[in-house]
Amino acid sequence: MPYRKTELIKSVDWFTILLYVILVVAGWFSICGASYEYDSVGMFDVSGRPGSQLIWIGLSVVLIFVILMLDADFYDIFAYLIYAAVIALLIATIFLAPDIKGSRSWLVLGPVRLQPAEVAKFATALALARLMNSYGFQLDNVKHFLQVLAVIFLPMVLILLQKETGSALVYFAFLLVLYREGMSGYILLAGVCAVIFFVTSMKFSEVVIGATPLGMLIVAAMILFIILVLIYVERKNLLAVKVIGVVTVAGLLDGLLASFFIPVNYAYILIGVVGFTFLYLVALSVKSWTKHYLLIALFSLGSVGFLFSVDYVFNDILEPHQQIRIKVSLGMEDDPGGAGYNVNQSKIAIGSGGFAGKGFLNGTQTKLKYVPEQDTDFIFCTVGEEQGFVGSSLVLLLFCVLILRLLYLAERQHSVFRRVYGYSVAAILLFHLAINIGMVTGLTPVIGIPLPFFSYGGSSLWGFTILLFIFLRLDAARGERL
Repeated sequence: MPYRKTELIKSVDWFTILLYVILVVAGWFSICGASYEYDSVGMFDVSGRPGSQLIWIGLSVVLIFVILMLDADFYDIFAYLIYAAVIALLIATIFLAPDIKGSRSWLVLGPVRLQPAEVAKFATALALARLMNSYGFQLDNVKHFLQVLAVIFLPMVLILLQKETGSALVYFAFLLVLYREGMSGYILLAGVCAVIFFVTSMKFSEVVIGATPLGMLIVAAMILFIILVLIYVERKNLLAVKVIGVVTVAGLLDGLLASFFIPVNYAYILIGVVGFTFLYLVALSVKSWTKHYLLIALFSLGSVGFLFSVDYVFNDILEPHQQIRIKVSLGMEDDPGGAGYNVNQSKIAIGSGGFAGKGFLNGTQTKLKYVPEQDTDFIFCTVGEEQGFVGSSLVLLLFCVLILRLLYLAERQHSVFRRVYGYSVAAILLFHLAINIGMVTGLTPVIGIPLPFFSYGGSSLWGFTILLFIFLRLDAARGERL
């Protein structure tokens, strides 16, 4: 028997809406603190940034009303159409957008500027949810998995062509969603290891002990250690662990003896052991018809290939300004007046706030404009300076509660479409939060992505608002039956 539609006002998750309102209001006050100037335009003057942000907030309320009034099935039915329209918009942006600070990611329509990359996130989430909800879909099917990757990486590539690297990297957040839906943990492990291997290899790239590059040696040792752990955890094959261990010790002893006559690169010895391990695991896979050995073997091969590609990617693919940002972030170079200026000033501003902060509009670093882009990408340093440790912790706590609430809402959905979309929302917010906070505190390189609901700008606010409230509309309809 079909259920009648529940009343929206009763079924919508008001707790999440309350969190949204608190974050948006706190964001507006932070923008006031970052950009308000005494004896200049007032906070509510639309010619100033606080006044402009109020307009974006007001228009967001209109967007929320429209999103909630549409039938929940609208987002499922038109998911692919919305995705196609956004892809067309991203393509047009490459050719039509003017060059702004080296990026062609903003469409300028008179006094209005729109960044399509911000709205592409919800469109991609809808298309991904629709695809994974299709009849007969299996994530472990190679064809279906490639389709998923195409949906995720197509907008990512188009955004990279706009030279907007930070916004493009956000799409890696969708891998967390795929893991929830049954993607092999090896893929997620490979992603995490890629980051660790890259950072380690770069951090110690200029350190050489004898004939051995320290970065390469450490990464090779980590690869071998992870392989041994996976073999033991996945198959409990202690014999295989012992065989690889004996080969490793023998190789290192041979290298030690050879070092009395010729320079020895111990990193190559460990990489040779990894090569032996690859062949050994392939043989075990064929002998026992077990795919786990083959997956571990492929992980070892891919890891070594990635290790040798680090230098090429860093020197020949990354732009010079991206290279220097990574080096400054890793402590390889000190450039306080150049690439490291923003981060240094941001850390000074946050540290100067102390425990309770200097108070609203009393931030000296803010008022003297020491931190560039402090009302957009570096908005969190304003929170740290004016509200101190207490205010910063409260903001982070609010974001954590919001993300956990979204995960709870996603888990209670009755359809794959709504669950996948909900996890996509949570994953995107988590990625933005982690990278932005890491960026302003010097823990991650500066890649220029906004803090949700805080950073100044209509595109950012609208993008996150649409992303969130589509899910709230889907959640509100969870009790409905067709």
